[in-house]
Amino acid sequence: MKELSPARLSRRQLLAALPLLACVTLPSRWANAALSPADTADLGRVQEYLNNIHTLQSRFEQISGEGGVATGTIYISRPGKMRVEYDPPVPILLVATEGRIWYYDKKLEEVSFFALRDTPAWFLLQDKVRFGGDITVNNLERDSGVLRVTVSETKQPDLGKATLVLSDHPLELRKWQILDAQQKNVTVTLDDPHYGPPLNPSLFYWTDPRPPNLRGHG
Repeated sequence: MKELSPARLSRRQLLAALPLLACVTLPSRWANAALSPADTADLGRVQEYLNNIHTLQSRFEQISGEGGVATGTIYISRPGKMRVEYDPPVPILLVATEGRIWYYDKKLEEVSFFALRDTPAWFLLQDKVRFGGDITVNNLERDSGVLRVTVSETKQPDLGKATLVLSDHPLELRKWQILDAQQKNVTVTLDDPHYGPPLNPSLFYWTDPRPPNLRGHG
């Protein structure tokens, strides 16, 4: 069994979306972007909305900049838990629990893991979402009832940017877009999301699904 590097994570495009839902959360001040009072008010609304999402279940569609398309189901239980099941023919299962993301390739029967803190997912999955400080708010756009919030990591801006897309009145998270360090884009759109549903805790347990003779090997 082996720990994945951030580079490998990028190559596999693990739900750029792992930012899942990615993308937004941070400490105390808003950051370096020139924000108007209206921007600050809207960011406050988005922050409060995200903090009120405790569980989420949704179908999703993931599209890469090269045109690749994948679909599946995502489950989130904050803080710290997530499960992403891709539909065939993509043979991937992702489970976030106890500070790690577990990656299972069903076709290769390979299990790997990496620290949750090393992925964009940690933003959404932490206990409290706060804008500023660790994350720079790069831009806020409004367009026909839609809010787009673009953020990057303050200390490592070259890692890329993430944009949360929310419908407004009422606020609802609809998609996120990731521009990674290689300038490659991934867009994840939520299809019929359900916020606040009861989720079976067993969704977030990690048990090696491989045959006993393969466990303990990468």
